[in-house]
Amino acid sequence: MAYFEDTYDIVVVGAGHAGCEASLACARLGFETICFTVSMDSVALMPCNPNIGGSSKGHLVREIDALGGEMGKNIDKTYIQSKMLNGSKGPAVHSLRAQADKQKYTYEMRHVMENTEHLTLKQAEVSEILVEDGKVTGVKTYSGATYHAKAVILCTGTYLKARCIYGDVSTYTGPNGLSSADHLTDSLKALGIEMYRFKTGTPARVDKRSIDFSVMEEQKGDEKIVPFSFTNREEDIKKEQISCWLTYTNEKTHEIIRNNIDRSPLYSGMIEGTGPRYCPSVEDKIMKFPDKERHQVFIEPEGEYTNEMYVGGMSSSMPEDVQYEMYRSVKGMENVKIVRNAYAIEYDCINATQLKPSLEFKKIDGLFSGGQFNGSSGYEEAAAQGLMAGINAARKLQGKDPIVLERSDGYIGVLIDDLVTKETHEPYRMMTSRAEYRLLLRQDNADLRLTPIGYEIGLIEQERYDYLVWKKEAIEKEVARLESTYVGGKKEVQELLEKNNSTPLKTAVSLAELIRRPELSYELIAPIDENREELSEDVIEQVNINIKYDGYIRRQLHQVEQAKKLEAKRIPENIVYEEIHNLRKEAIQKLNAIRPVSIGQANRISGVSPSDISVLLIHLDQMRYSS
Repeated sequence: MAYFEDTYDIVVVGAGHAGCEASLACARLGFETICFTVSMDSVALMPCNPNIGGSSKGHLVREIDALGGEMGKNIDKTYIQSKMLNGSKGPAVHSLRAQADKQKYTYEMRHVMENTEHLTLKQAEVSEILVEDGKVTGVKTYSGATYHAKAVILCTGTYLKARCIYGDVSTYTGPNGLSSADHLTDSLKALGIEMYRFKTGTPARVDKRSIDFSVMEEQKGDEKIVPFSFTNREEDIKKEQISCWLTYTNEKTHEIIRNNIDRSPLYSGMIEGTGPRYCPSVEDKIMKFPDKERHQVFIEPEGEYTNEMYVGGMSSSMPEDVQYEMYRSVKGMENVKIVRNAYAIEYDCINATQLKPSLEFKKIDGLFSGGQFNGSSGYEEAAAQGLMAGINAARKLQGKDPIVLERSDGYIGVLIDDLVTKETHEPYRMMTSRAEYRLLLRQDNADLRLTPIGYEIGLIEQERYDYLVWKKEAIEKEVARLESTYVGGKKEVQELLEKNNSTPLKTAVSLAELIRRPELSYELIAPIDENREELSEDVIEQVNINIKYDGYIRRQLHQVEQAKKLEAKRIPENIVYEEIHNLRKEAIQKLNAIRPVSIGQANRISGVSPSDISVLLIHLDQMRYSS
């Protein structure tokens, strides 16, 4: 029996947020790319929360955009509310978040995918990865068709052997009732790939008409709109926004959950997968934090032209009758009608320590991996990995070295390093606290940090790069001018200081020193800055931050230089750890499992102690001297 065969440069398995970024990166770099999805309706699907960004995740979206990815542009087209989180805190933790129109988000991304040269979308289930002599050669679909390729990128999301569960109802489907991918896991296991079983969940969707918003707290968007994409300005995307609403669980809600906890699949043993620590179900929150009298519940619109509302904070896998009872115990939801039941979803994913920092499998040449399949959670984490996997698959075919972002380069570097270095036994979530250099890795300077890399890769166009070069020079020039421009105790200076509750001057100081005062800023000292020129808002923002936080920034830059010394100490691929004297057995085991590329990475492996690192450094020195 004859089966269909075709040939592409790169195959991408999955068209979620990771698959879209991977496919677009490969195609935009000129490689014939085919992206498989179990359903065309699942392209860039948002099966859970209806927002992009948020704490630390907003950083990832900005970095994706700075490198030439699509997520930032897409949410700018499709947002219905925009908010800058942590605005009262320092710039390191400012994080942009936008509520999305889910249907529009999917539609716009699919439109981009379908109209990108060198990119083909195909609805089919990939059931087998084809490998010869340790090198990937293509994929086979469930129908028996073969697609030959030089590189394959796995972005299967939560679809592999997916099972959706609430109460005693269990269906073998992917999110939102879409088809699961039931056949690829066996092929991966046959190739020696270690698999995990993870779990995540989602709350109910309810009918807007059955909610009493008058007793809830309205959550409006920001007056000032900050785009996710550096290619957009506020005036390009500003629109009328749609409100979200805040209410709370109460003791009655908690009592309903406690009385029915034996019916929860989480506690009955029906769910096998490991769930996310930082996004727990409501029953988990009630049982693990019994002292909490209430928990926040956000009612968020799923889109502009639908009455479906997302009940954020009440993810659950309780039976249907319990869901109705507990949701209706919440203030403003006494008569609520459920449109889609809450559910938990189990799925197969990998132990990401099997990957190189480039997201290529260590044991299978040309096979890459990105997204929730790597054990992460969240749309933004998925998109970031998909982009990097796509870039590195393309660069492999170009005969170029992979792009590996360091932890000091961006949140993407932190995310990938954590996944491939620190074995994750639960869905990984990005947080600002994971980034040790977060003052340098702000969302506002993602373009300055990463757009030159995107340009080198070939995903940033010349015009955008030229603007960045001008912007960088303008910032440096203005900072230098402010550092060298002095003002004394003239009347207008003292009056401005008094007006802003700032200490009067006794001696002349630079304008930069005035900006460093907590109560002052670049904008506030404008009346006494006689040589000030008209600058764009994005330049002013960087000038203000660079001057105000100069001491802290210098300190972190020094820390980065020290860390880079360890990253520069490369470990040979063929090193035999068993031959190193005085290296502990646990360290040998962990080092063999991870195969770190540098001393810096080895230093971050759990189970490798500082004394082990010292022994390793001595051994590397001896190797250099003996050679």
